[in-house]
This record gives sequence, structure tokens and C-alpha cells, in this order.
Amino acid sequence: MNTTFTDFILPLLNIIFLDLILAGDNAIVIGLAARNLRGDTQKKAILLGTGGAIILRIIATILVVWLLKVPWLLLFGGLLLILIAYKLLTGESNEEAGDIQAGGTLWAAVRTIIVADAAMGLDNVIAIAGAANHNITLVIVGLLISVPIVVWGSTLFIKLINRYPWIIYIGSAVLGYTASTMITGEKKLEPFFGQHPVLHVLFIVLVIAGILAAGHWKRHLDHKKIPHSGTSG
Repeated sequence: MNTTFTDFILPLLNIIFLDLILAGDNAIVIGLAARNLRGDTQKKAILLGTGGAIILRIIATILVVWLLKVPWLLLFGGLLLILIAYKLLTGESNEEAGDIQAGGTLWAAVRTIIVADAAMGLDNVIAIAGAANHNITLVIVGLLISVPIVVWGSTLFIKLINRYPWIIYIGSAVLGYTASTMITGEKKLEPFFGQHPVLHVLFIVLVIAGILAAGHWKRHLDHKKIPHSGTSG
């Protein structure tokens, strides 16, 4: 039972949490793409678009899980995930959503949701692939559980994050943990970290602390700039 929990249940909960934390952009995409449609047509666009996005994302994540077995790609994926965790904390990842055009017809909206989600879903794909630890079943089950929650509860979750900003810090910390375990799990580096368990733990702590410190500092700087820019003529 303990093995089942650590090998399947815990990573599954991690995948669901990561997908919800990274879902802000996807919720915005869905809302923007379908905003010109009415009533039942809007609901159909959201359901069909999200369904297509789920299928595409499952395929993409399975491909990434397979690719991460290639030497050094696990290291590359981990480094990329560190950048994604930092962007999540500073809010830079949300800026991409501003370019999404609303669809005028059902299929235009569906196409926009699927294409935009594919373009903006790299963070989710890499994070989930890393958290799944090469387990395809975890990928599929995690996405099937979390994506519907994103669709129907996205507005609530965004409000929750806005009310409790510390949730973003937890999300970035989890991403940092996933990234650092991906890097230490790289086949070329694993023997070194296996022989030095203290350095292994220290590396994970430093990655998480570095992301949180850099992200918090950037948020602080951005916050200080807002009143300053308003006074300049």
C-alpha cells in the first residue's frame, strides 16, 4: 500500500496540482476564444475545444515522456521547467494570452482553443512529463482528472489564486522540486547524486529557494515600478 501511494497516488496528486496551478492561461484562452458565441454554442465550443486540447496534450506529453529518456534531455527539461516556475511566479506567462482572438463561429472558436492551448501548453507538458517519471498511465489519468476541473472550475481557481497569492509560491516550489528531481535523475548525473545524498538534497533545496527568491524579488521590483511610472510625465 505504501509503495502504491509513493509510486502512483503521490505523483498523480502532484500532476493534478501542477496542472491546476498552470491552468490560468488555459482558462483565459477558453474564455477569450469563445466570448463572441452565445448560449449553447459557447458551451459546445468550450467542450469540443477542450476535448481536442486534452487529446493533443496527452499525445504531446507521451512524446515528451519518451523523449526525456534520451541522454541530457532530462537535464534540458529540468532547466526549462525552472524557467517556467520563475515565469509563473512573476506573472510573465500570462502575457501571452492577450493575443488570443475570439472566434466568430463554433468551429473557429474550437480551432482557436486547440491551437492556442497547444502553443501555450509547453509548461504543462514538461511539468507533467517530469512529475510522471516515465509512467504513461499517470499522464493520462492526471490530465483526464485535472483538465475538466480547469474547464468548469477555472474562474473559481483564478479567483482563489488572486485572493491567496501564496498558492502561486507553492506551485512554483512544486515545479522547482519537479525540475530539480528531473536534473538529478538525468542518467549522466544520477550516479554522482546517488553517491552524495547530502548534495542531492542540498541541490533540490537550492533550486526551490533560488526560484522563490528570484521570483519574489522580481514581483517586488515590478510592484515598486507601478506608482513610479504613474508619476513620470
